[in-house]
Amino acid sequence: MSYMFASDSLQATLPLLQACIDGDVAYAKRLLETGFDPNARDCRGRSGMHLAAARGNVEICRLLHKFGADLLATDAQGNTALHMCGHVDTIQFLVSNGLKIDICNHNGATPLVLAKRRGVNRDALRLLEGLEEQEVKGFNRSSHSSLEKMHIADNESAMESHSLLNPHLHRSDGVFSSFRTTWQEFVEDLGFWRVLLLLLFIALLSLAIAYYVSGVLPFSSNQLELVR
Repeated sequence: MSYMFASDSLQATLPLLQACIDGDVAYAKRLLETGFDPNARDCRGRSGMHLAAARGNVEICRLLHKFGADLLATDAQGNTALHMCGHVDTIQFLVSNGLKIDICNHNGATPLVLAKRRGVNRDALRLLEGLEEQEVKGFNRSSHSSLEKMHIADNESAMESHSLLNPHLHRSDGVFSSFRTTWQEFVEDLGFWRVLLLLLFIALLSLAIAYYVSGVLPFSSNQLELVR
């Protein structure tokens, strides 16, 4: 499942970025051979690598990498290309070329967190989970001394005790943070004015449904007289 953006067609003003969205390998290659910048960005800071990875266009990703595209590039939200993809072959390509599976964006979300939020296919999720587990185990084996492990254990114990003593606070903070992040991404993806028009449409639709069900126009003069 790709990470679709509602306004991609409006944002991709450069032909190379449009080729990455379309998966047009031949056209993208011609553009790169004539000197187009493989790290060109759209107005949201996404490179061709981001756009190709979001759609599982692994051949485009390989082509961009061959011409010097930066695999570690992040967009305005701190997302790498790995944050945006949900396809096994694309994930394998990006990870095999150095992208870390546990890197967080500006909202603290890893590629696995965003993949679960978007509902990508199970094979991609299992791959991301396995890679993240391997990376965590490798980090623990190679970088923590006994003293560091004791310090981490003490911190985890303290955090767990705090969570047990304040379960409602922990739960409400998590729910609020998740909702706020999802809402921010929704507004950024759709655009502020589109969201405003959508809310206005919902409000008008609600009034129309209320009139249809009750037969009384909301805020009509008759209602106001009854209130007085």
